[in-house]
Amino acid sequence: MTEVAGDLAGGCACGAVRYRLASAPMFVNCCHCLDCQRQTGGAFAINAIIETDRILLDKARPVPVTLPTESGRPHDVYRCEVCQTALWSDYGRRKVMSFLRVATLDDPSAIAPDAHIFTRSKQSWVGLPADVPAFDIYYEMAKLWPAESLERRKALAV
Repeated sequence: MTEVAGDLAGGCACGAVRYRLASAPMFVNCCHCLDCQRQTGGAFAINAIIETDRILLDKARPVPVTLPTESGRPHDVYRCEVCQTALWSDYGRRKVMSFLRVATLDDPSAIAPDAHIFTRSKQSWVGLPADVPAFDIYYEMAKLWPAESLERRKALAV
């Protein structure tokens, strides 16, 4: 699991929404699915999975925008109401677990992916590091997530 040092804070492009994380994320995925590519306009999205109540807001609250997904399950992207920066997602409307966009951190280099997922739709020109696990679709959490993170997720009852 990625070691995280220091205070993790971030926000949207215009500064209306500012947040800080109360703890390190449970796990970090670099997702190469076509939905993430389309929604970010890039080759992938790096999502830090964290309890929603550990995203502490300093200013305005982002608003949810519902997007379609290949699976058909709800996907709410929380965006700044002013500049529309996507800050985090809630897949399945669980409300207790969020997928924070690492690129919205003040220092995005503070968090690196623990795994690459949905590499079956990865852009051919994107290289993957040999020291980070990669999966065509997804992985078994029990085998990859640290025990502490599994306990945190279990406490959310999701």
